[in-house]
Amino acid sequence: MSSNIEDYALIGDCETTALVSKSGSIDWLCWPRFDGGACFSALLGTPENGRWLLAPVGPVLETKRAYRKNTLVLETTHKTEDGIVTVLDFMPLRGVTSDIVRLVVGKRGQVAMRTELTLRFDYGSTVPWVSRLDKRTLSMVAGPDRAILRTPTKVFGKDMKTVGEFVVSAGETVPFVLSYSPSWIKPPEPIDPMKALSATQSYWRNWCKKAEPVKTYGDAVTRSLITLKALTYRPTGGIVAAPTTSLPEELGGSRNWDYRYCWLRDTTFTLQALMNSGYYDEARAWRDWLLRAVAGAPDQVQIMYGIGGERRLTEYEVPWLSGYQGARPVRIGNAAAGQLQIDIYGELMDAVHQARSTKPVANKAGWQLQLALIDHLEKIWDEPDEGIWEKRGGRQKFTYSKVMAWVAFDRSIKSAERFGFEGPIDRWRKLRAQIHADVCKYAYNPKLGAFVDKYNGTDLDASTLLMALVGFLPASDPRIRGTVEAIEKHLTADGFVLRYDTREGGDGLPVGEGAFLACSFWLADNLVLLGRRADARKLYERLLALRNDVGLLAEEYDPKSQRMVGNFPQAFSHIAIINTAHNLTRQSKPAEQRAQHKALSNQKPVEPAATKDSA
Repeated sequence: MSSNIEDYALIGDCETTALVSKSGSIDWLCWPRFDGGACFSALLGTPENGRWLLAPVGPVLETKRAYRKNTLVLETTHKTEDGIVTVLDFMPLRGVTSDIVRLVVGKRGQVAMRTELTLRFDYGSTVPWVSRLDKRTLSMVAGPDRAILRTPTKVFGKDMKTVGEFVVSAGETVPFVLSYSPSWIKPPEPIDPMKALSATQSYWRNWCKKAEPVKTYGDAVTRSLITLKALTYRPTGGIVAAPTTSLPEELGGSRNWDYRYCWLRDTTFTLQALMNSGYYDEARAWRDWLLRAVAGAPDQVQIMYGIGGERRLTEYEVPWLSGYQGARPVRIGNAAAGQLQIDIYGELMDAVHQARSTKPVANKAGWQLQLALIDHLEKIWDEPDEGIWEKRGGRQKFTYSKVMAWVAFDRSIKSAERFGFEGPIDRWRKLRAQIHADVCKYAYNPKLGAFVDKYNGTDLDASTLLMALVGFLPASDPRIRGTVEAIEKHLTADGFVLRYDTREGGDGLPVGEGAFLACSFWLADNLVLLGRRADARKLYERLLALRNDVGLLAEEYDPKSQRMVGNFPQAFSHIAIINTAHNLTRQSKPAEQRAQHKALSNQKPVEPAATKDSA
């Protein structure tokens, strides 16, 4: 059975990533890019579906691991009865090929080690043909795919695996390099693993130097920025929601989705995280990806796209994988790409407006496309849709969709006024006022004293926490305060916010999921706006405590089992770590930038004692 989600660490080359367990097994790797067919799929099945184990032969007394500071180089140290050994795992920034480098470094005594490489292309289904190119090199080919293993260690085939044992003494380093290339071209030239280590560390540390400093929570923010960078497809600037598919939102459940794509709803929060951290090149690349992806007929805009802007994300199930710890089905592709979600129009307009308002990212391009999109929104804003949570139980007039339709017209008006763009501003103002009045009339439940999930609804929904953050109403409005208090009281589990009550949500799926972590960060942001800074800090630090030993968060957390659930690591969770840290510690807060309302308290941010976390 695969390890617990929180037992994994991430390595990557800014075009794909791999998950490495504490035990030394790489259980997930998609080649040649994030959405490629996995060649290590043990995460969603068994070791026979592909993995690469590199670990001591005998019992391990203690294992510790950490990233080398300000890098994506993972350092795992095993203590055995015979000595201590460290394994360095990393992926050099992509050159001609994609490489995984594993360096076994003897620290004390002599430690017997073993390697077991089970390569299975196409999501654990295809056994490659293995041949020896020379004494140190193996070629593994199946159809269009080839992997090359280079190591001085003697390895051989056994039971359709490549295995070997060796002893590493103190002061010795034994390298392994696994490289990918298409099968029809010449095998890639070998890389020098030690030079690759030096170059990889230098790349990440130099990249980290660009960041705007954050005193308190700085290590957590840095690790989240590195993770966000690792989830960025460098050739296009697209950022995947997560590098995995089908990690369940409930252990053993069927809420299992493919997150290896780019969601439009993440755009503004992502831009804020990048721009406020000083990463303007990445922000520009993400904005440009966004404008390319949605270009075309306005009525064909999707809620998500592939990392290159691909639109066809056909969903299907993979029957030969047993699922993460038995959670079926395993899905490839995502049918939600075909849903109508009106909120994305607000995200688009807000993201481009925020980018234009930041000088290093400012660009007047895209206004004609925005005019076409807003013209289409005028025709559809009042229609029911599937909503932000991609519910599969039928379309409704969801509150957040209407709020973001208001945002779309509001930001279009402000862009036209601020930057001198032409557009039917008077008509937009009337529509903005109409939508605002409708939401206040139909989405507010006076019995609950809160905004609810849909028009004339009775159920609370965490997406209403975004109403103040996008500027629909100020935090001082009693309806916003009431909504926050109602969610705190009725829509939390052990203090962590649920998206909605799946027993009442009508989402067309079996009941049950964990607390969606981004929602708890939104609650903390609201508490900042309400002047409840101490409560906000307390919640934020509780959320930071949920990270695993190397600072990573999944999509959700199950308070009952005290385990991470959902795809991992989740970009949205790490974006929230960054933005909420800025809300807590900076005079210029992302929540105020977006909402254009000041927090209720005028006091300066209080700097609590720095927490100990690993970047």
